[in-house]
Amino acid sequence: MQLFYNPDLKATSKEITFDKDESRHIIRVLRKKEGDILHITNGYGLLFFAEIIIGNDKKCLARIIKFEEKSRTRNYYLHVAIAPTKNNDRFEWFLEKATEIGIDEITPIICENSERKIVKIDRLSRIVQSAMKQSLQCTLPKLNEAVKFSDFISQDFSNETFIAHCEENIEKKFLKNIATPNTSYTILIGPEGDFSSNEIRQSLNKNFTPISLGLNRLRTETAGLNVVQSIDFLHQ
Repeated sequence: MQLFYNPDLKATSKEITFDKDESRHIIRVLRKKEGDILHITNGYGLLFFAEIIIGNDKKCLARIIKFEEKSRTRNYYLHVAIAPTKNNDRFEWFLEKATEIGIDEITPIICENSERKIVKIDRLSRIVQSAMKQSLQCTLPKLNEAVKFSDFISQDFSNETFIAHCEENIEKKFLKNIATPNTSYTILIGPEGDFSSNEIRQSLNKNFTPISLGLNRLRTETAGLNVVQSIDFLHQ
């Protein structure tokens, strides 16, 4: 199944008009024609079935036949706050793979040791949208604007909270051994240079639990994906 994305679709929508690029992709690349059925999600849990009524490669028009509510298959909520990597490709890789496996919310955090301070959310949003479509999901993960670590940590948290860091004089436990199934989590992942001692102290003061991700030191994007997989495995 080829899945398309349009956030403007609602349960009351009757038609959808595709822009020039998507129209060309539908008609010329996928070789769809009038009468063919397209599958479209609005990213809010709705899957639409639409029949092509005008198969124009410059302006494809489809009529909504029906829609289905696709409930989330996960019974937990995972929010990963992660420092963007110096190499932007690595951060995009994390977003893509985390979306495919299953994540609900991502916040890029700018830390004291962050080498990348500027985050282009528009491009990252397209990565997340593409991964959602590729993995045939109908709920788009929430991608927040980048914030400073100090601003992020100052908010109130009502879920289970964890921080993965490399400081050796603080006791850490494996995430899989202490996370409670079927609940909500916020997990902090630091930059290549790790969280600063001040940031670790701030997180501990906010009752974040230090966690270990194994014996090996991981890259930021690998650590991020590790926690996504660990929470996923916890619920299998």
